[in-house]
Parts: sequence; structure tokens; C-alpha cells
Amino acid sequence: MIINKIMVVDDSPTERYFLGEMLSKHGYQVIVAESGEEAVVKARQEKPDLIIMDVVMPGLNGFQATRAIFGDEDTKGIPIVMCTTKGQETDKVWGMRQGARDYIVKPVKQDELLKRIAALGARPN
Repeated sequence: MIINKIMVVDDSPTERYFLGEMLSKHGYQVIVAESGEEAVVKARQEKPDLIIMDVVMPGLNGFQATRAIFGDEDTKGIPIVMCTTKGQETDKVWGMRQGARDYIVKPVKQDELLKRIAALGARPN
């Protein structure tokens, strides 16, 4: 699978900007969602190749949004990487049980994130 379009889901404008700029500079098309609810809707509409999902958000949190996306026939094949400050092993296990393919603890290191993305699919040209 070629990863070209990545959706960044985070309620923090700073995090959305930081991740969006980092990914754009490396050739990825970036779309953003500010909430779990918006992520579920945009996943269906935009069909991104990968979703980077924060956990701690008001309303539908990242675990719930991941479960909704993974449980939907139209979006279940989109890999989700949890990207959060919640660094306990139990959080990681819970995220993976909801359907996430990987789990990264903030603050995000650019090289680590790019390696994780590359492990999930090919880079864009």
C-alpha cells in the first residue's frame, strides 16, 4: 500500500500544525480533523491512506474514534497510529485493541514517526 494522504487528528492547533508541516515537507498530502467526531466523518469522505490519532480530546476521544473507524466496513482498512501523551503500557494495549496499528508517545520525534509510517506502507514519489 502506498501512503500518500494522511489525516492528522488532534484537538490542539499546535500539534496539528507541527505534524502537518512535518509530513507535508516529506511529500505527504495532509488533511486534518479537530475532533474524534470529525475524524470519523472525514475518514469516510476522504479515505486517507493513514490516520494519526490523538487520544485525549473532548467528546469522542481517540480510542472511541479509532474503534468507530476500525468497526466501519468502509474505513476498517485504514491504518491508524495513535499519537498521544498517554504513555502507559495499558494505554498502548487498549489502543491496539481498538484497532490501532501502532502507538507513539508524544513528544513525537520526526525520524521515529517517519519510520513508523514507512513500516506501514511505501512513501509517495
